[in-house]
Amino acid sequence: MKIVNEFKLTVESKSVNEAFCRVAVSAFVTQLDPTIEELSDIKTAVSEAVTNAIVHGYKDTTGRIYITAQITDNACVRIKIRDKGVGIDSVEQAMTPLFTTGEGDRAGLGFTVMQSFCDKVSVSSKIGKGTTVTLVKKIQGKSQW
Repeated sequence: MKIVNEFKLTVESKSVNEAFCRVAVSAFVTQLDPTIEELSDIKTAVSEAVTNAIVHGYKDTTGRIYITAQITDNACVRIKIRDKGVGIDSVEQAMTPLFTTGEGDRAGLGFTVMQSFCDKVSVSSKIGKGTTVTLVKKIQGKSQW
């Protein structure tokens, strides 16, 4: 797979930036002519990943969230959402449905939602160094490549 287009975005880990990240990534993906459902899937997955970085990665502090979105020549979108927050002690446990380190209003379904809307989700994390979530989705729409 060859990368044919890419963009990078850095935002503060503030809740007001979650919607901006979701819209920015979805606008970038429109060049592949995705279906409404594909676009909605990407927006939802990005929203979950950015929210996780804000709520869990940085907890009671503010940091930066780094987003890289790439389009490949086979019409795949690869989105990396990275923080330099607290990290995840056990990625396997964190990806278990209903597991949460958040307060009572958190359902613990963020990774499950991401997995249901993407073809592939991978997570790497180091305590004290941060977390990177990579989302991959094949777009069935018409591609210019």
